[in-house]
Amino acid sequence: MDSTKLIQLLNIKYPIIKAPMFLVSNSAMVIETMKSGIAGCIPALNYRTLDELRSAIKELNNAKVKGGSFGFNLIVNKSNLKYKDQLRVICEEGVDFIITSLGSPLETIREAHKKNIKVFCDVTDLKFAKKVEELGADAIIAVNNLAGGHRGNLSPEELIPMLVEHCNIPIISAGGVGCKADIDKMLGLGAEGVSVGSPFIASVEAGITEEYKQACVKNGAGDIVMTERISGTPCTVINTPYVQKIGTKQSWIEVVLNKNKKLKKWVKLVRFLIGTNAVTNAATKATYKTVWVAGPSIEHTEAILPVREIVNRLIK
Repeated sequence: MDSTKLIQLLNIKYPIIKAPMFLVSNSAMVIETMKSGIAGCIPALNYRTLDELRSAIKELNNAKVKGGSFGFNLIVNKSNLKYKDQLRVICEEGVDFIITSLGSPLETIREAHKKNIKVFCDVTDLKFAKKVEELGADAIIAVNNLAGGHRGNLSPEELIPMLVEHCNIPIISAGGVGCKADIDKMLGLGAEGVSVGSPFIASVEAGITEEYKQACVKNGAGDIVMTERISGTPCTVINTPYVQKIGTKQSWIEVVLNKNKKLKKWVKLVRFLIGTNAVTNAATKATYKTVWVAGPSIEHTEAILPVREIVNRLIK
């Protein structure tokens, strides 16, 4: 685990990125990951204003330590109305890397590279992996079918070797990592590192409700279901009674409207905004509408722990 290309790219001790998680990831978590010798990433959408985003980047730059690294995740499609301004602020303040999701990374790669910021791109198949490589991405985040949140359709055993064979930039596996044995497995398949999210939800530093954290402790891989009711894109959540009540499929109206090319992007935007609000309320307030995003790797979560102890579990 001490000589992969991800370690070289980010100057970290261990080939691990604490994945960006909506509402969960914050500066406190990333500071602890940097102290532990890995990289940490936060969704830019976790900050309501550009001033808050700018302040967070300044804080992280001031707290940066040798052997650690930090970056931000950008949703680069039209559902993120703040995208261009977020990219500008990130480039102005300076970070180590950006992870792009759900859209073309072309503009992000162009602007980030002007500031020597590396860009890693989420992909779920070979077609888009080759496309982002051609656009100049520094590495590929291979999102498999064990990932939490927005997941892929292919297993790690299918996805990683295929991308390693056909791509010339490093492959970072995302999904299905809850312990060191899982990391060893992904590296054995050819990945140069891993992106780990769900095990960090039940961390002391996560700024979410104790109920959300305890749900990750009490539930396991068998309690994760995929829903289309959050962002319009399949997303994994804990199968709470509320999720069972509202169902996991799009309504018939959404299905019909999504077939209309002119209306499709607006339907997706509305669904994204409604779903995001539901997830926000569930993660930050006491509510019966429990929509808790998580992946099957919570199987290994047995207690709420400090970030540094979760990292130790992953590397030892």
